[in-house]
Amino acid sequence: MRTRIRDDRERAVVDYWRRGGLSAGTAQLYLGWTRRFRKHCQLRKLDEIEQSCSSGMRRFVGSYAWPRAKGRPGIHSADTPRSAIHAWACALRALGEPLPAWRKQPATPALPPLLSDYARYRKAHNGTAETTLRRDLDTARRFLLHIRGRRRSLMRIGLRDIDMFVQAVAAHVSTSTVADTCSSLRAFLRFLQMSGRLNSDLSSGVMAPRFRASARPPRTLPWCDVKGILRAVRPSDHTGRRDFAMLLLLTTYGLGAAEILALRLEDLDWRAGVLRARRPKTKADIELPLLPAVARALAAYLRWERPPADGIQKVFLSRQMPYAPITGGAIRHRIRLYAKRAGVSAQVLGAHIFRHSHASRQIDAGANLKVVSEILGHRSSSSTSVYVRVALRRLRGVGLPVPR
Repeated sequence: MRTRIRDDRERAVVDYWRRGGLSAGTAQLYLGWTRRFRKHCQLRKLDEIEQSCSSGMRRFVGSYAWPRAKGRPGIHSADTPRSAIHAWACALRALGEPLPAWRKQPATPALPPLLSDYARYRKAHNGTAETTLRRDLDTARRFLLHIRGRRRSLMRIGLRDIDMFVQAVAAHVSTSTVADTCSSLRAFLRFLQMSGRLNSDLSSGVMAPRFRASARPPRTLPWCDVKGILRAVRPSDHTGRRDFAMLLLLTTYGLGAAEILALRLEDLDWRAGVLRARRPKTKADIELPLLPAVARALAAYLRWERPPADGIQKVFLSRQMPYAPITGGAIRHRIRLYAKRAGVSAQVLGAHIFRHSHASRQIDAGANLKVVSEILGHRSSSSTSVYVRVALRRLRGVGLPVPR
């Protein structure tokens, strides 16, 4: 029996659910549970708006009189009412009602005074990026714990303490990570000396391992494997059109996951046939031609599959409410799913392997190194030259004959 919609509010919510891909049966089921939730608030004289959050949902589920359960229901029995109330809250928020956040964000723990001073110093004098600052603070925190474990005060530390810390780090991580840690440690030691917490500058005594970024060629996939992964995406899947459009951007332009995540609706200039991207690492703005195959894939996703999230400008969104922008982990998960479906296996499978494969294929086909560098958003062509080492066709062409 079909549930009759009672008012315009319910009609707007159900319409939002249906535009987001919920089936008629699921929308009907959710509507029944939201009515029970609203009645629960009315009987207990609770503010329905304030209760439309995770804690209010838990109170409702805990106090609901389950007809067929003795005592409280099992852990999975309440999944449907949880989903229904969450979907109700997401729809109301999308429709403009001022609801509280579904979950309260945990308060960020305050930094100790020393690290707080260090963070302010790095921001004020170095213009450090947030990701680099987090790494530097983590290194400083671990170094202070190391010193405390050796029962040493900051004023009495020496080169032996520094060497032992670096050796302890090197026992668990790669050479490149040790080199990054040493760089962060030097910055922290310079701050300690500058702020009067160290008598001398010990930063020059931090001996990092030798590390060349180009020591190992970038990992790539054979182009037949790249095409096999693309063919493994089915448009009939729940996120098939979205995933195909993302993989096509990775494959066609060599974009990274960061560019995919940052892509906005306004970056797609349909009239001019231009796609605009920004490389977060180098802050380089990139303009690319919106090729027909890519345009068709993006249009199919935006028209038929993208959730109704009018206030969100990011192109690629999650399928589940509240329709938040996808994460880098989601892109990696989808790539591995389609690679497994296509029978492709590799030691490393993620968005960056598509970028490497694109770059090496372009150079293999004879593309100008400077042009490939600009497409990839590199600061200089020297960053792109590493791909020449895996461009097998060009290497065969320049190889000298073996003397007999």
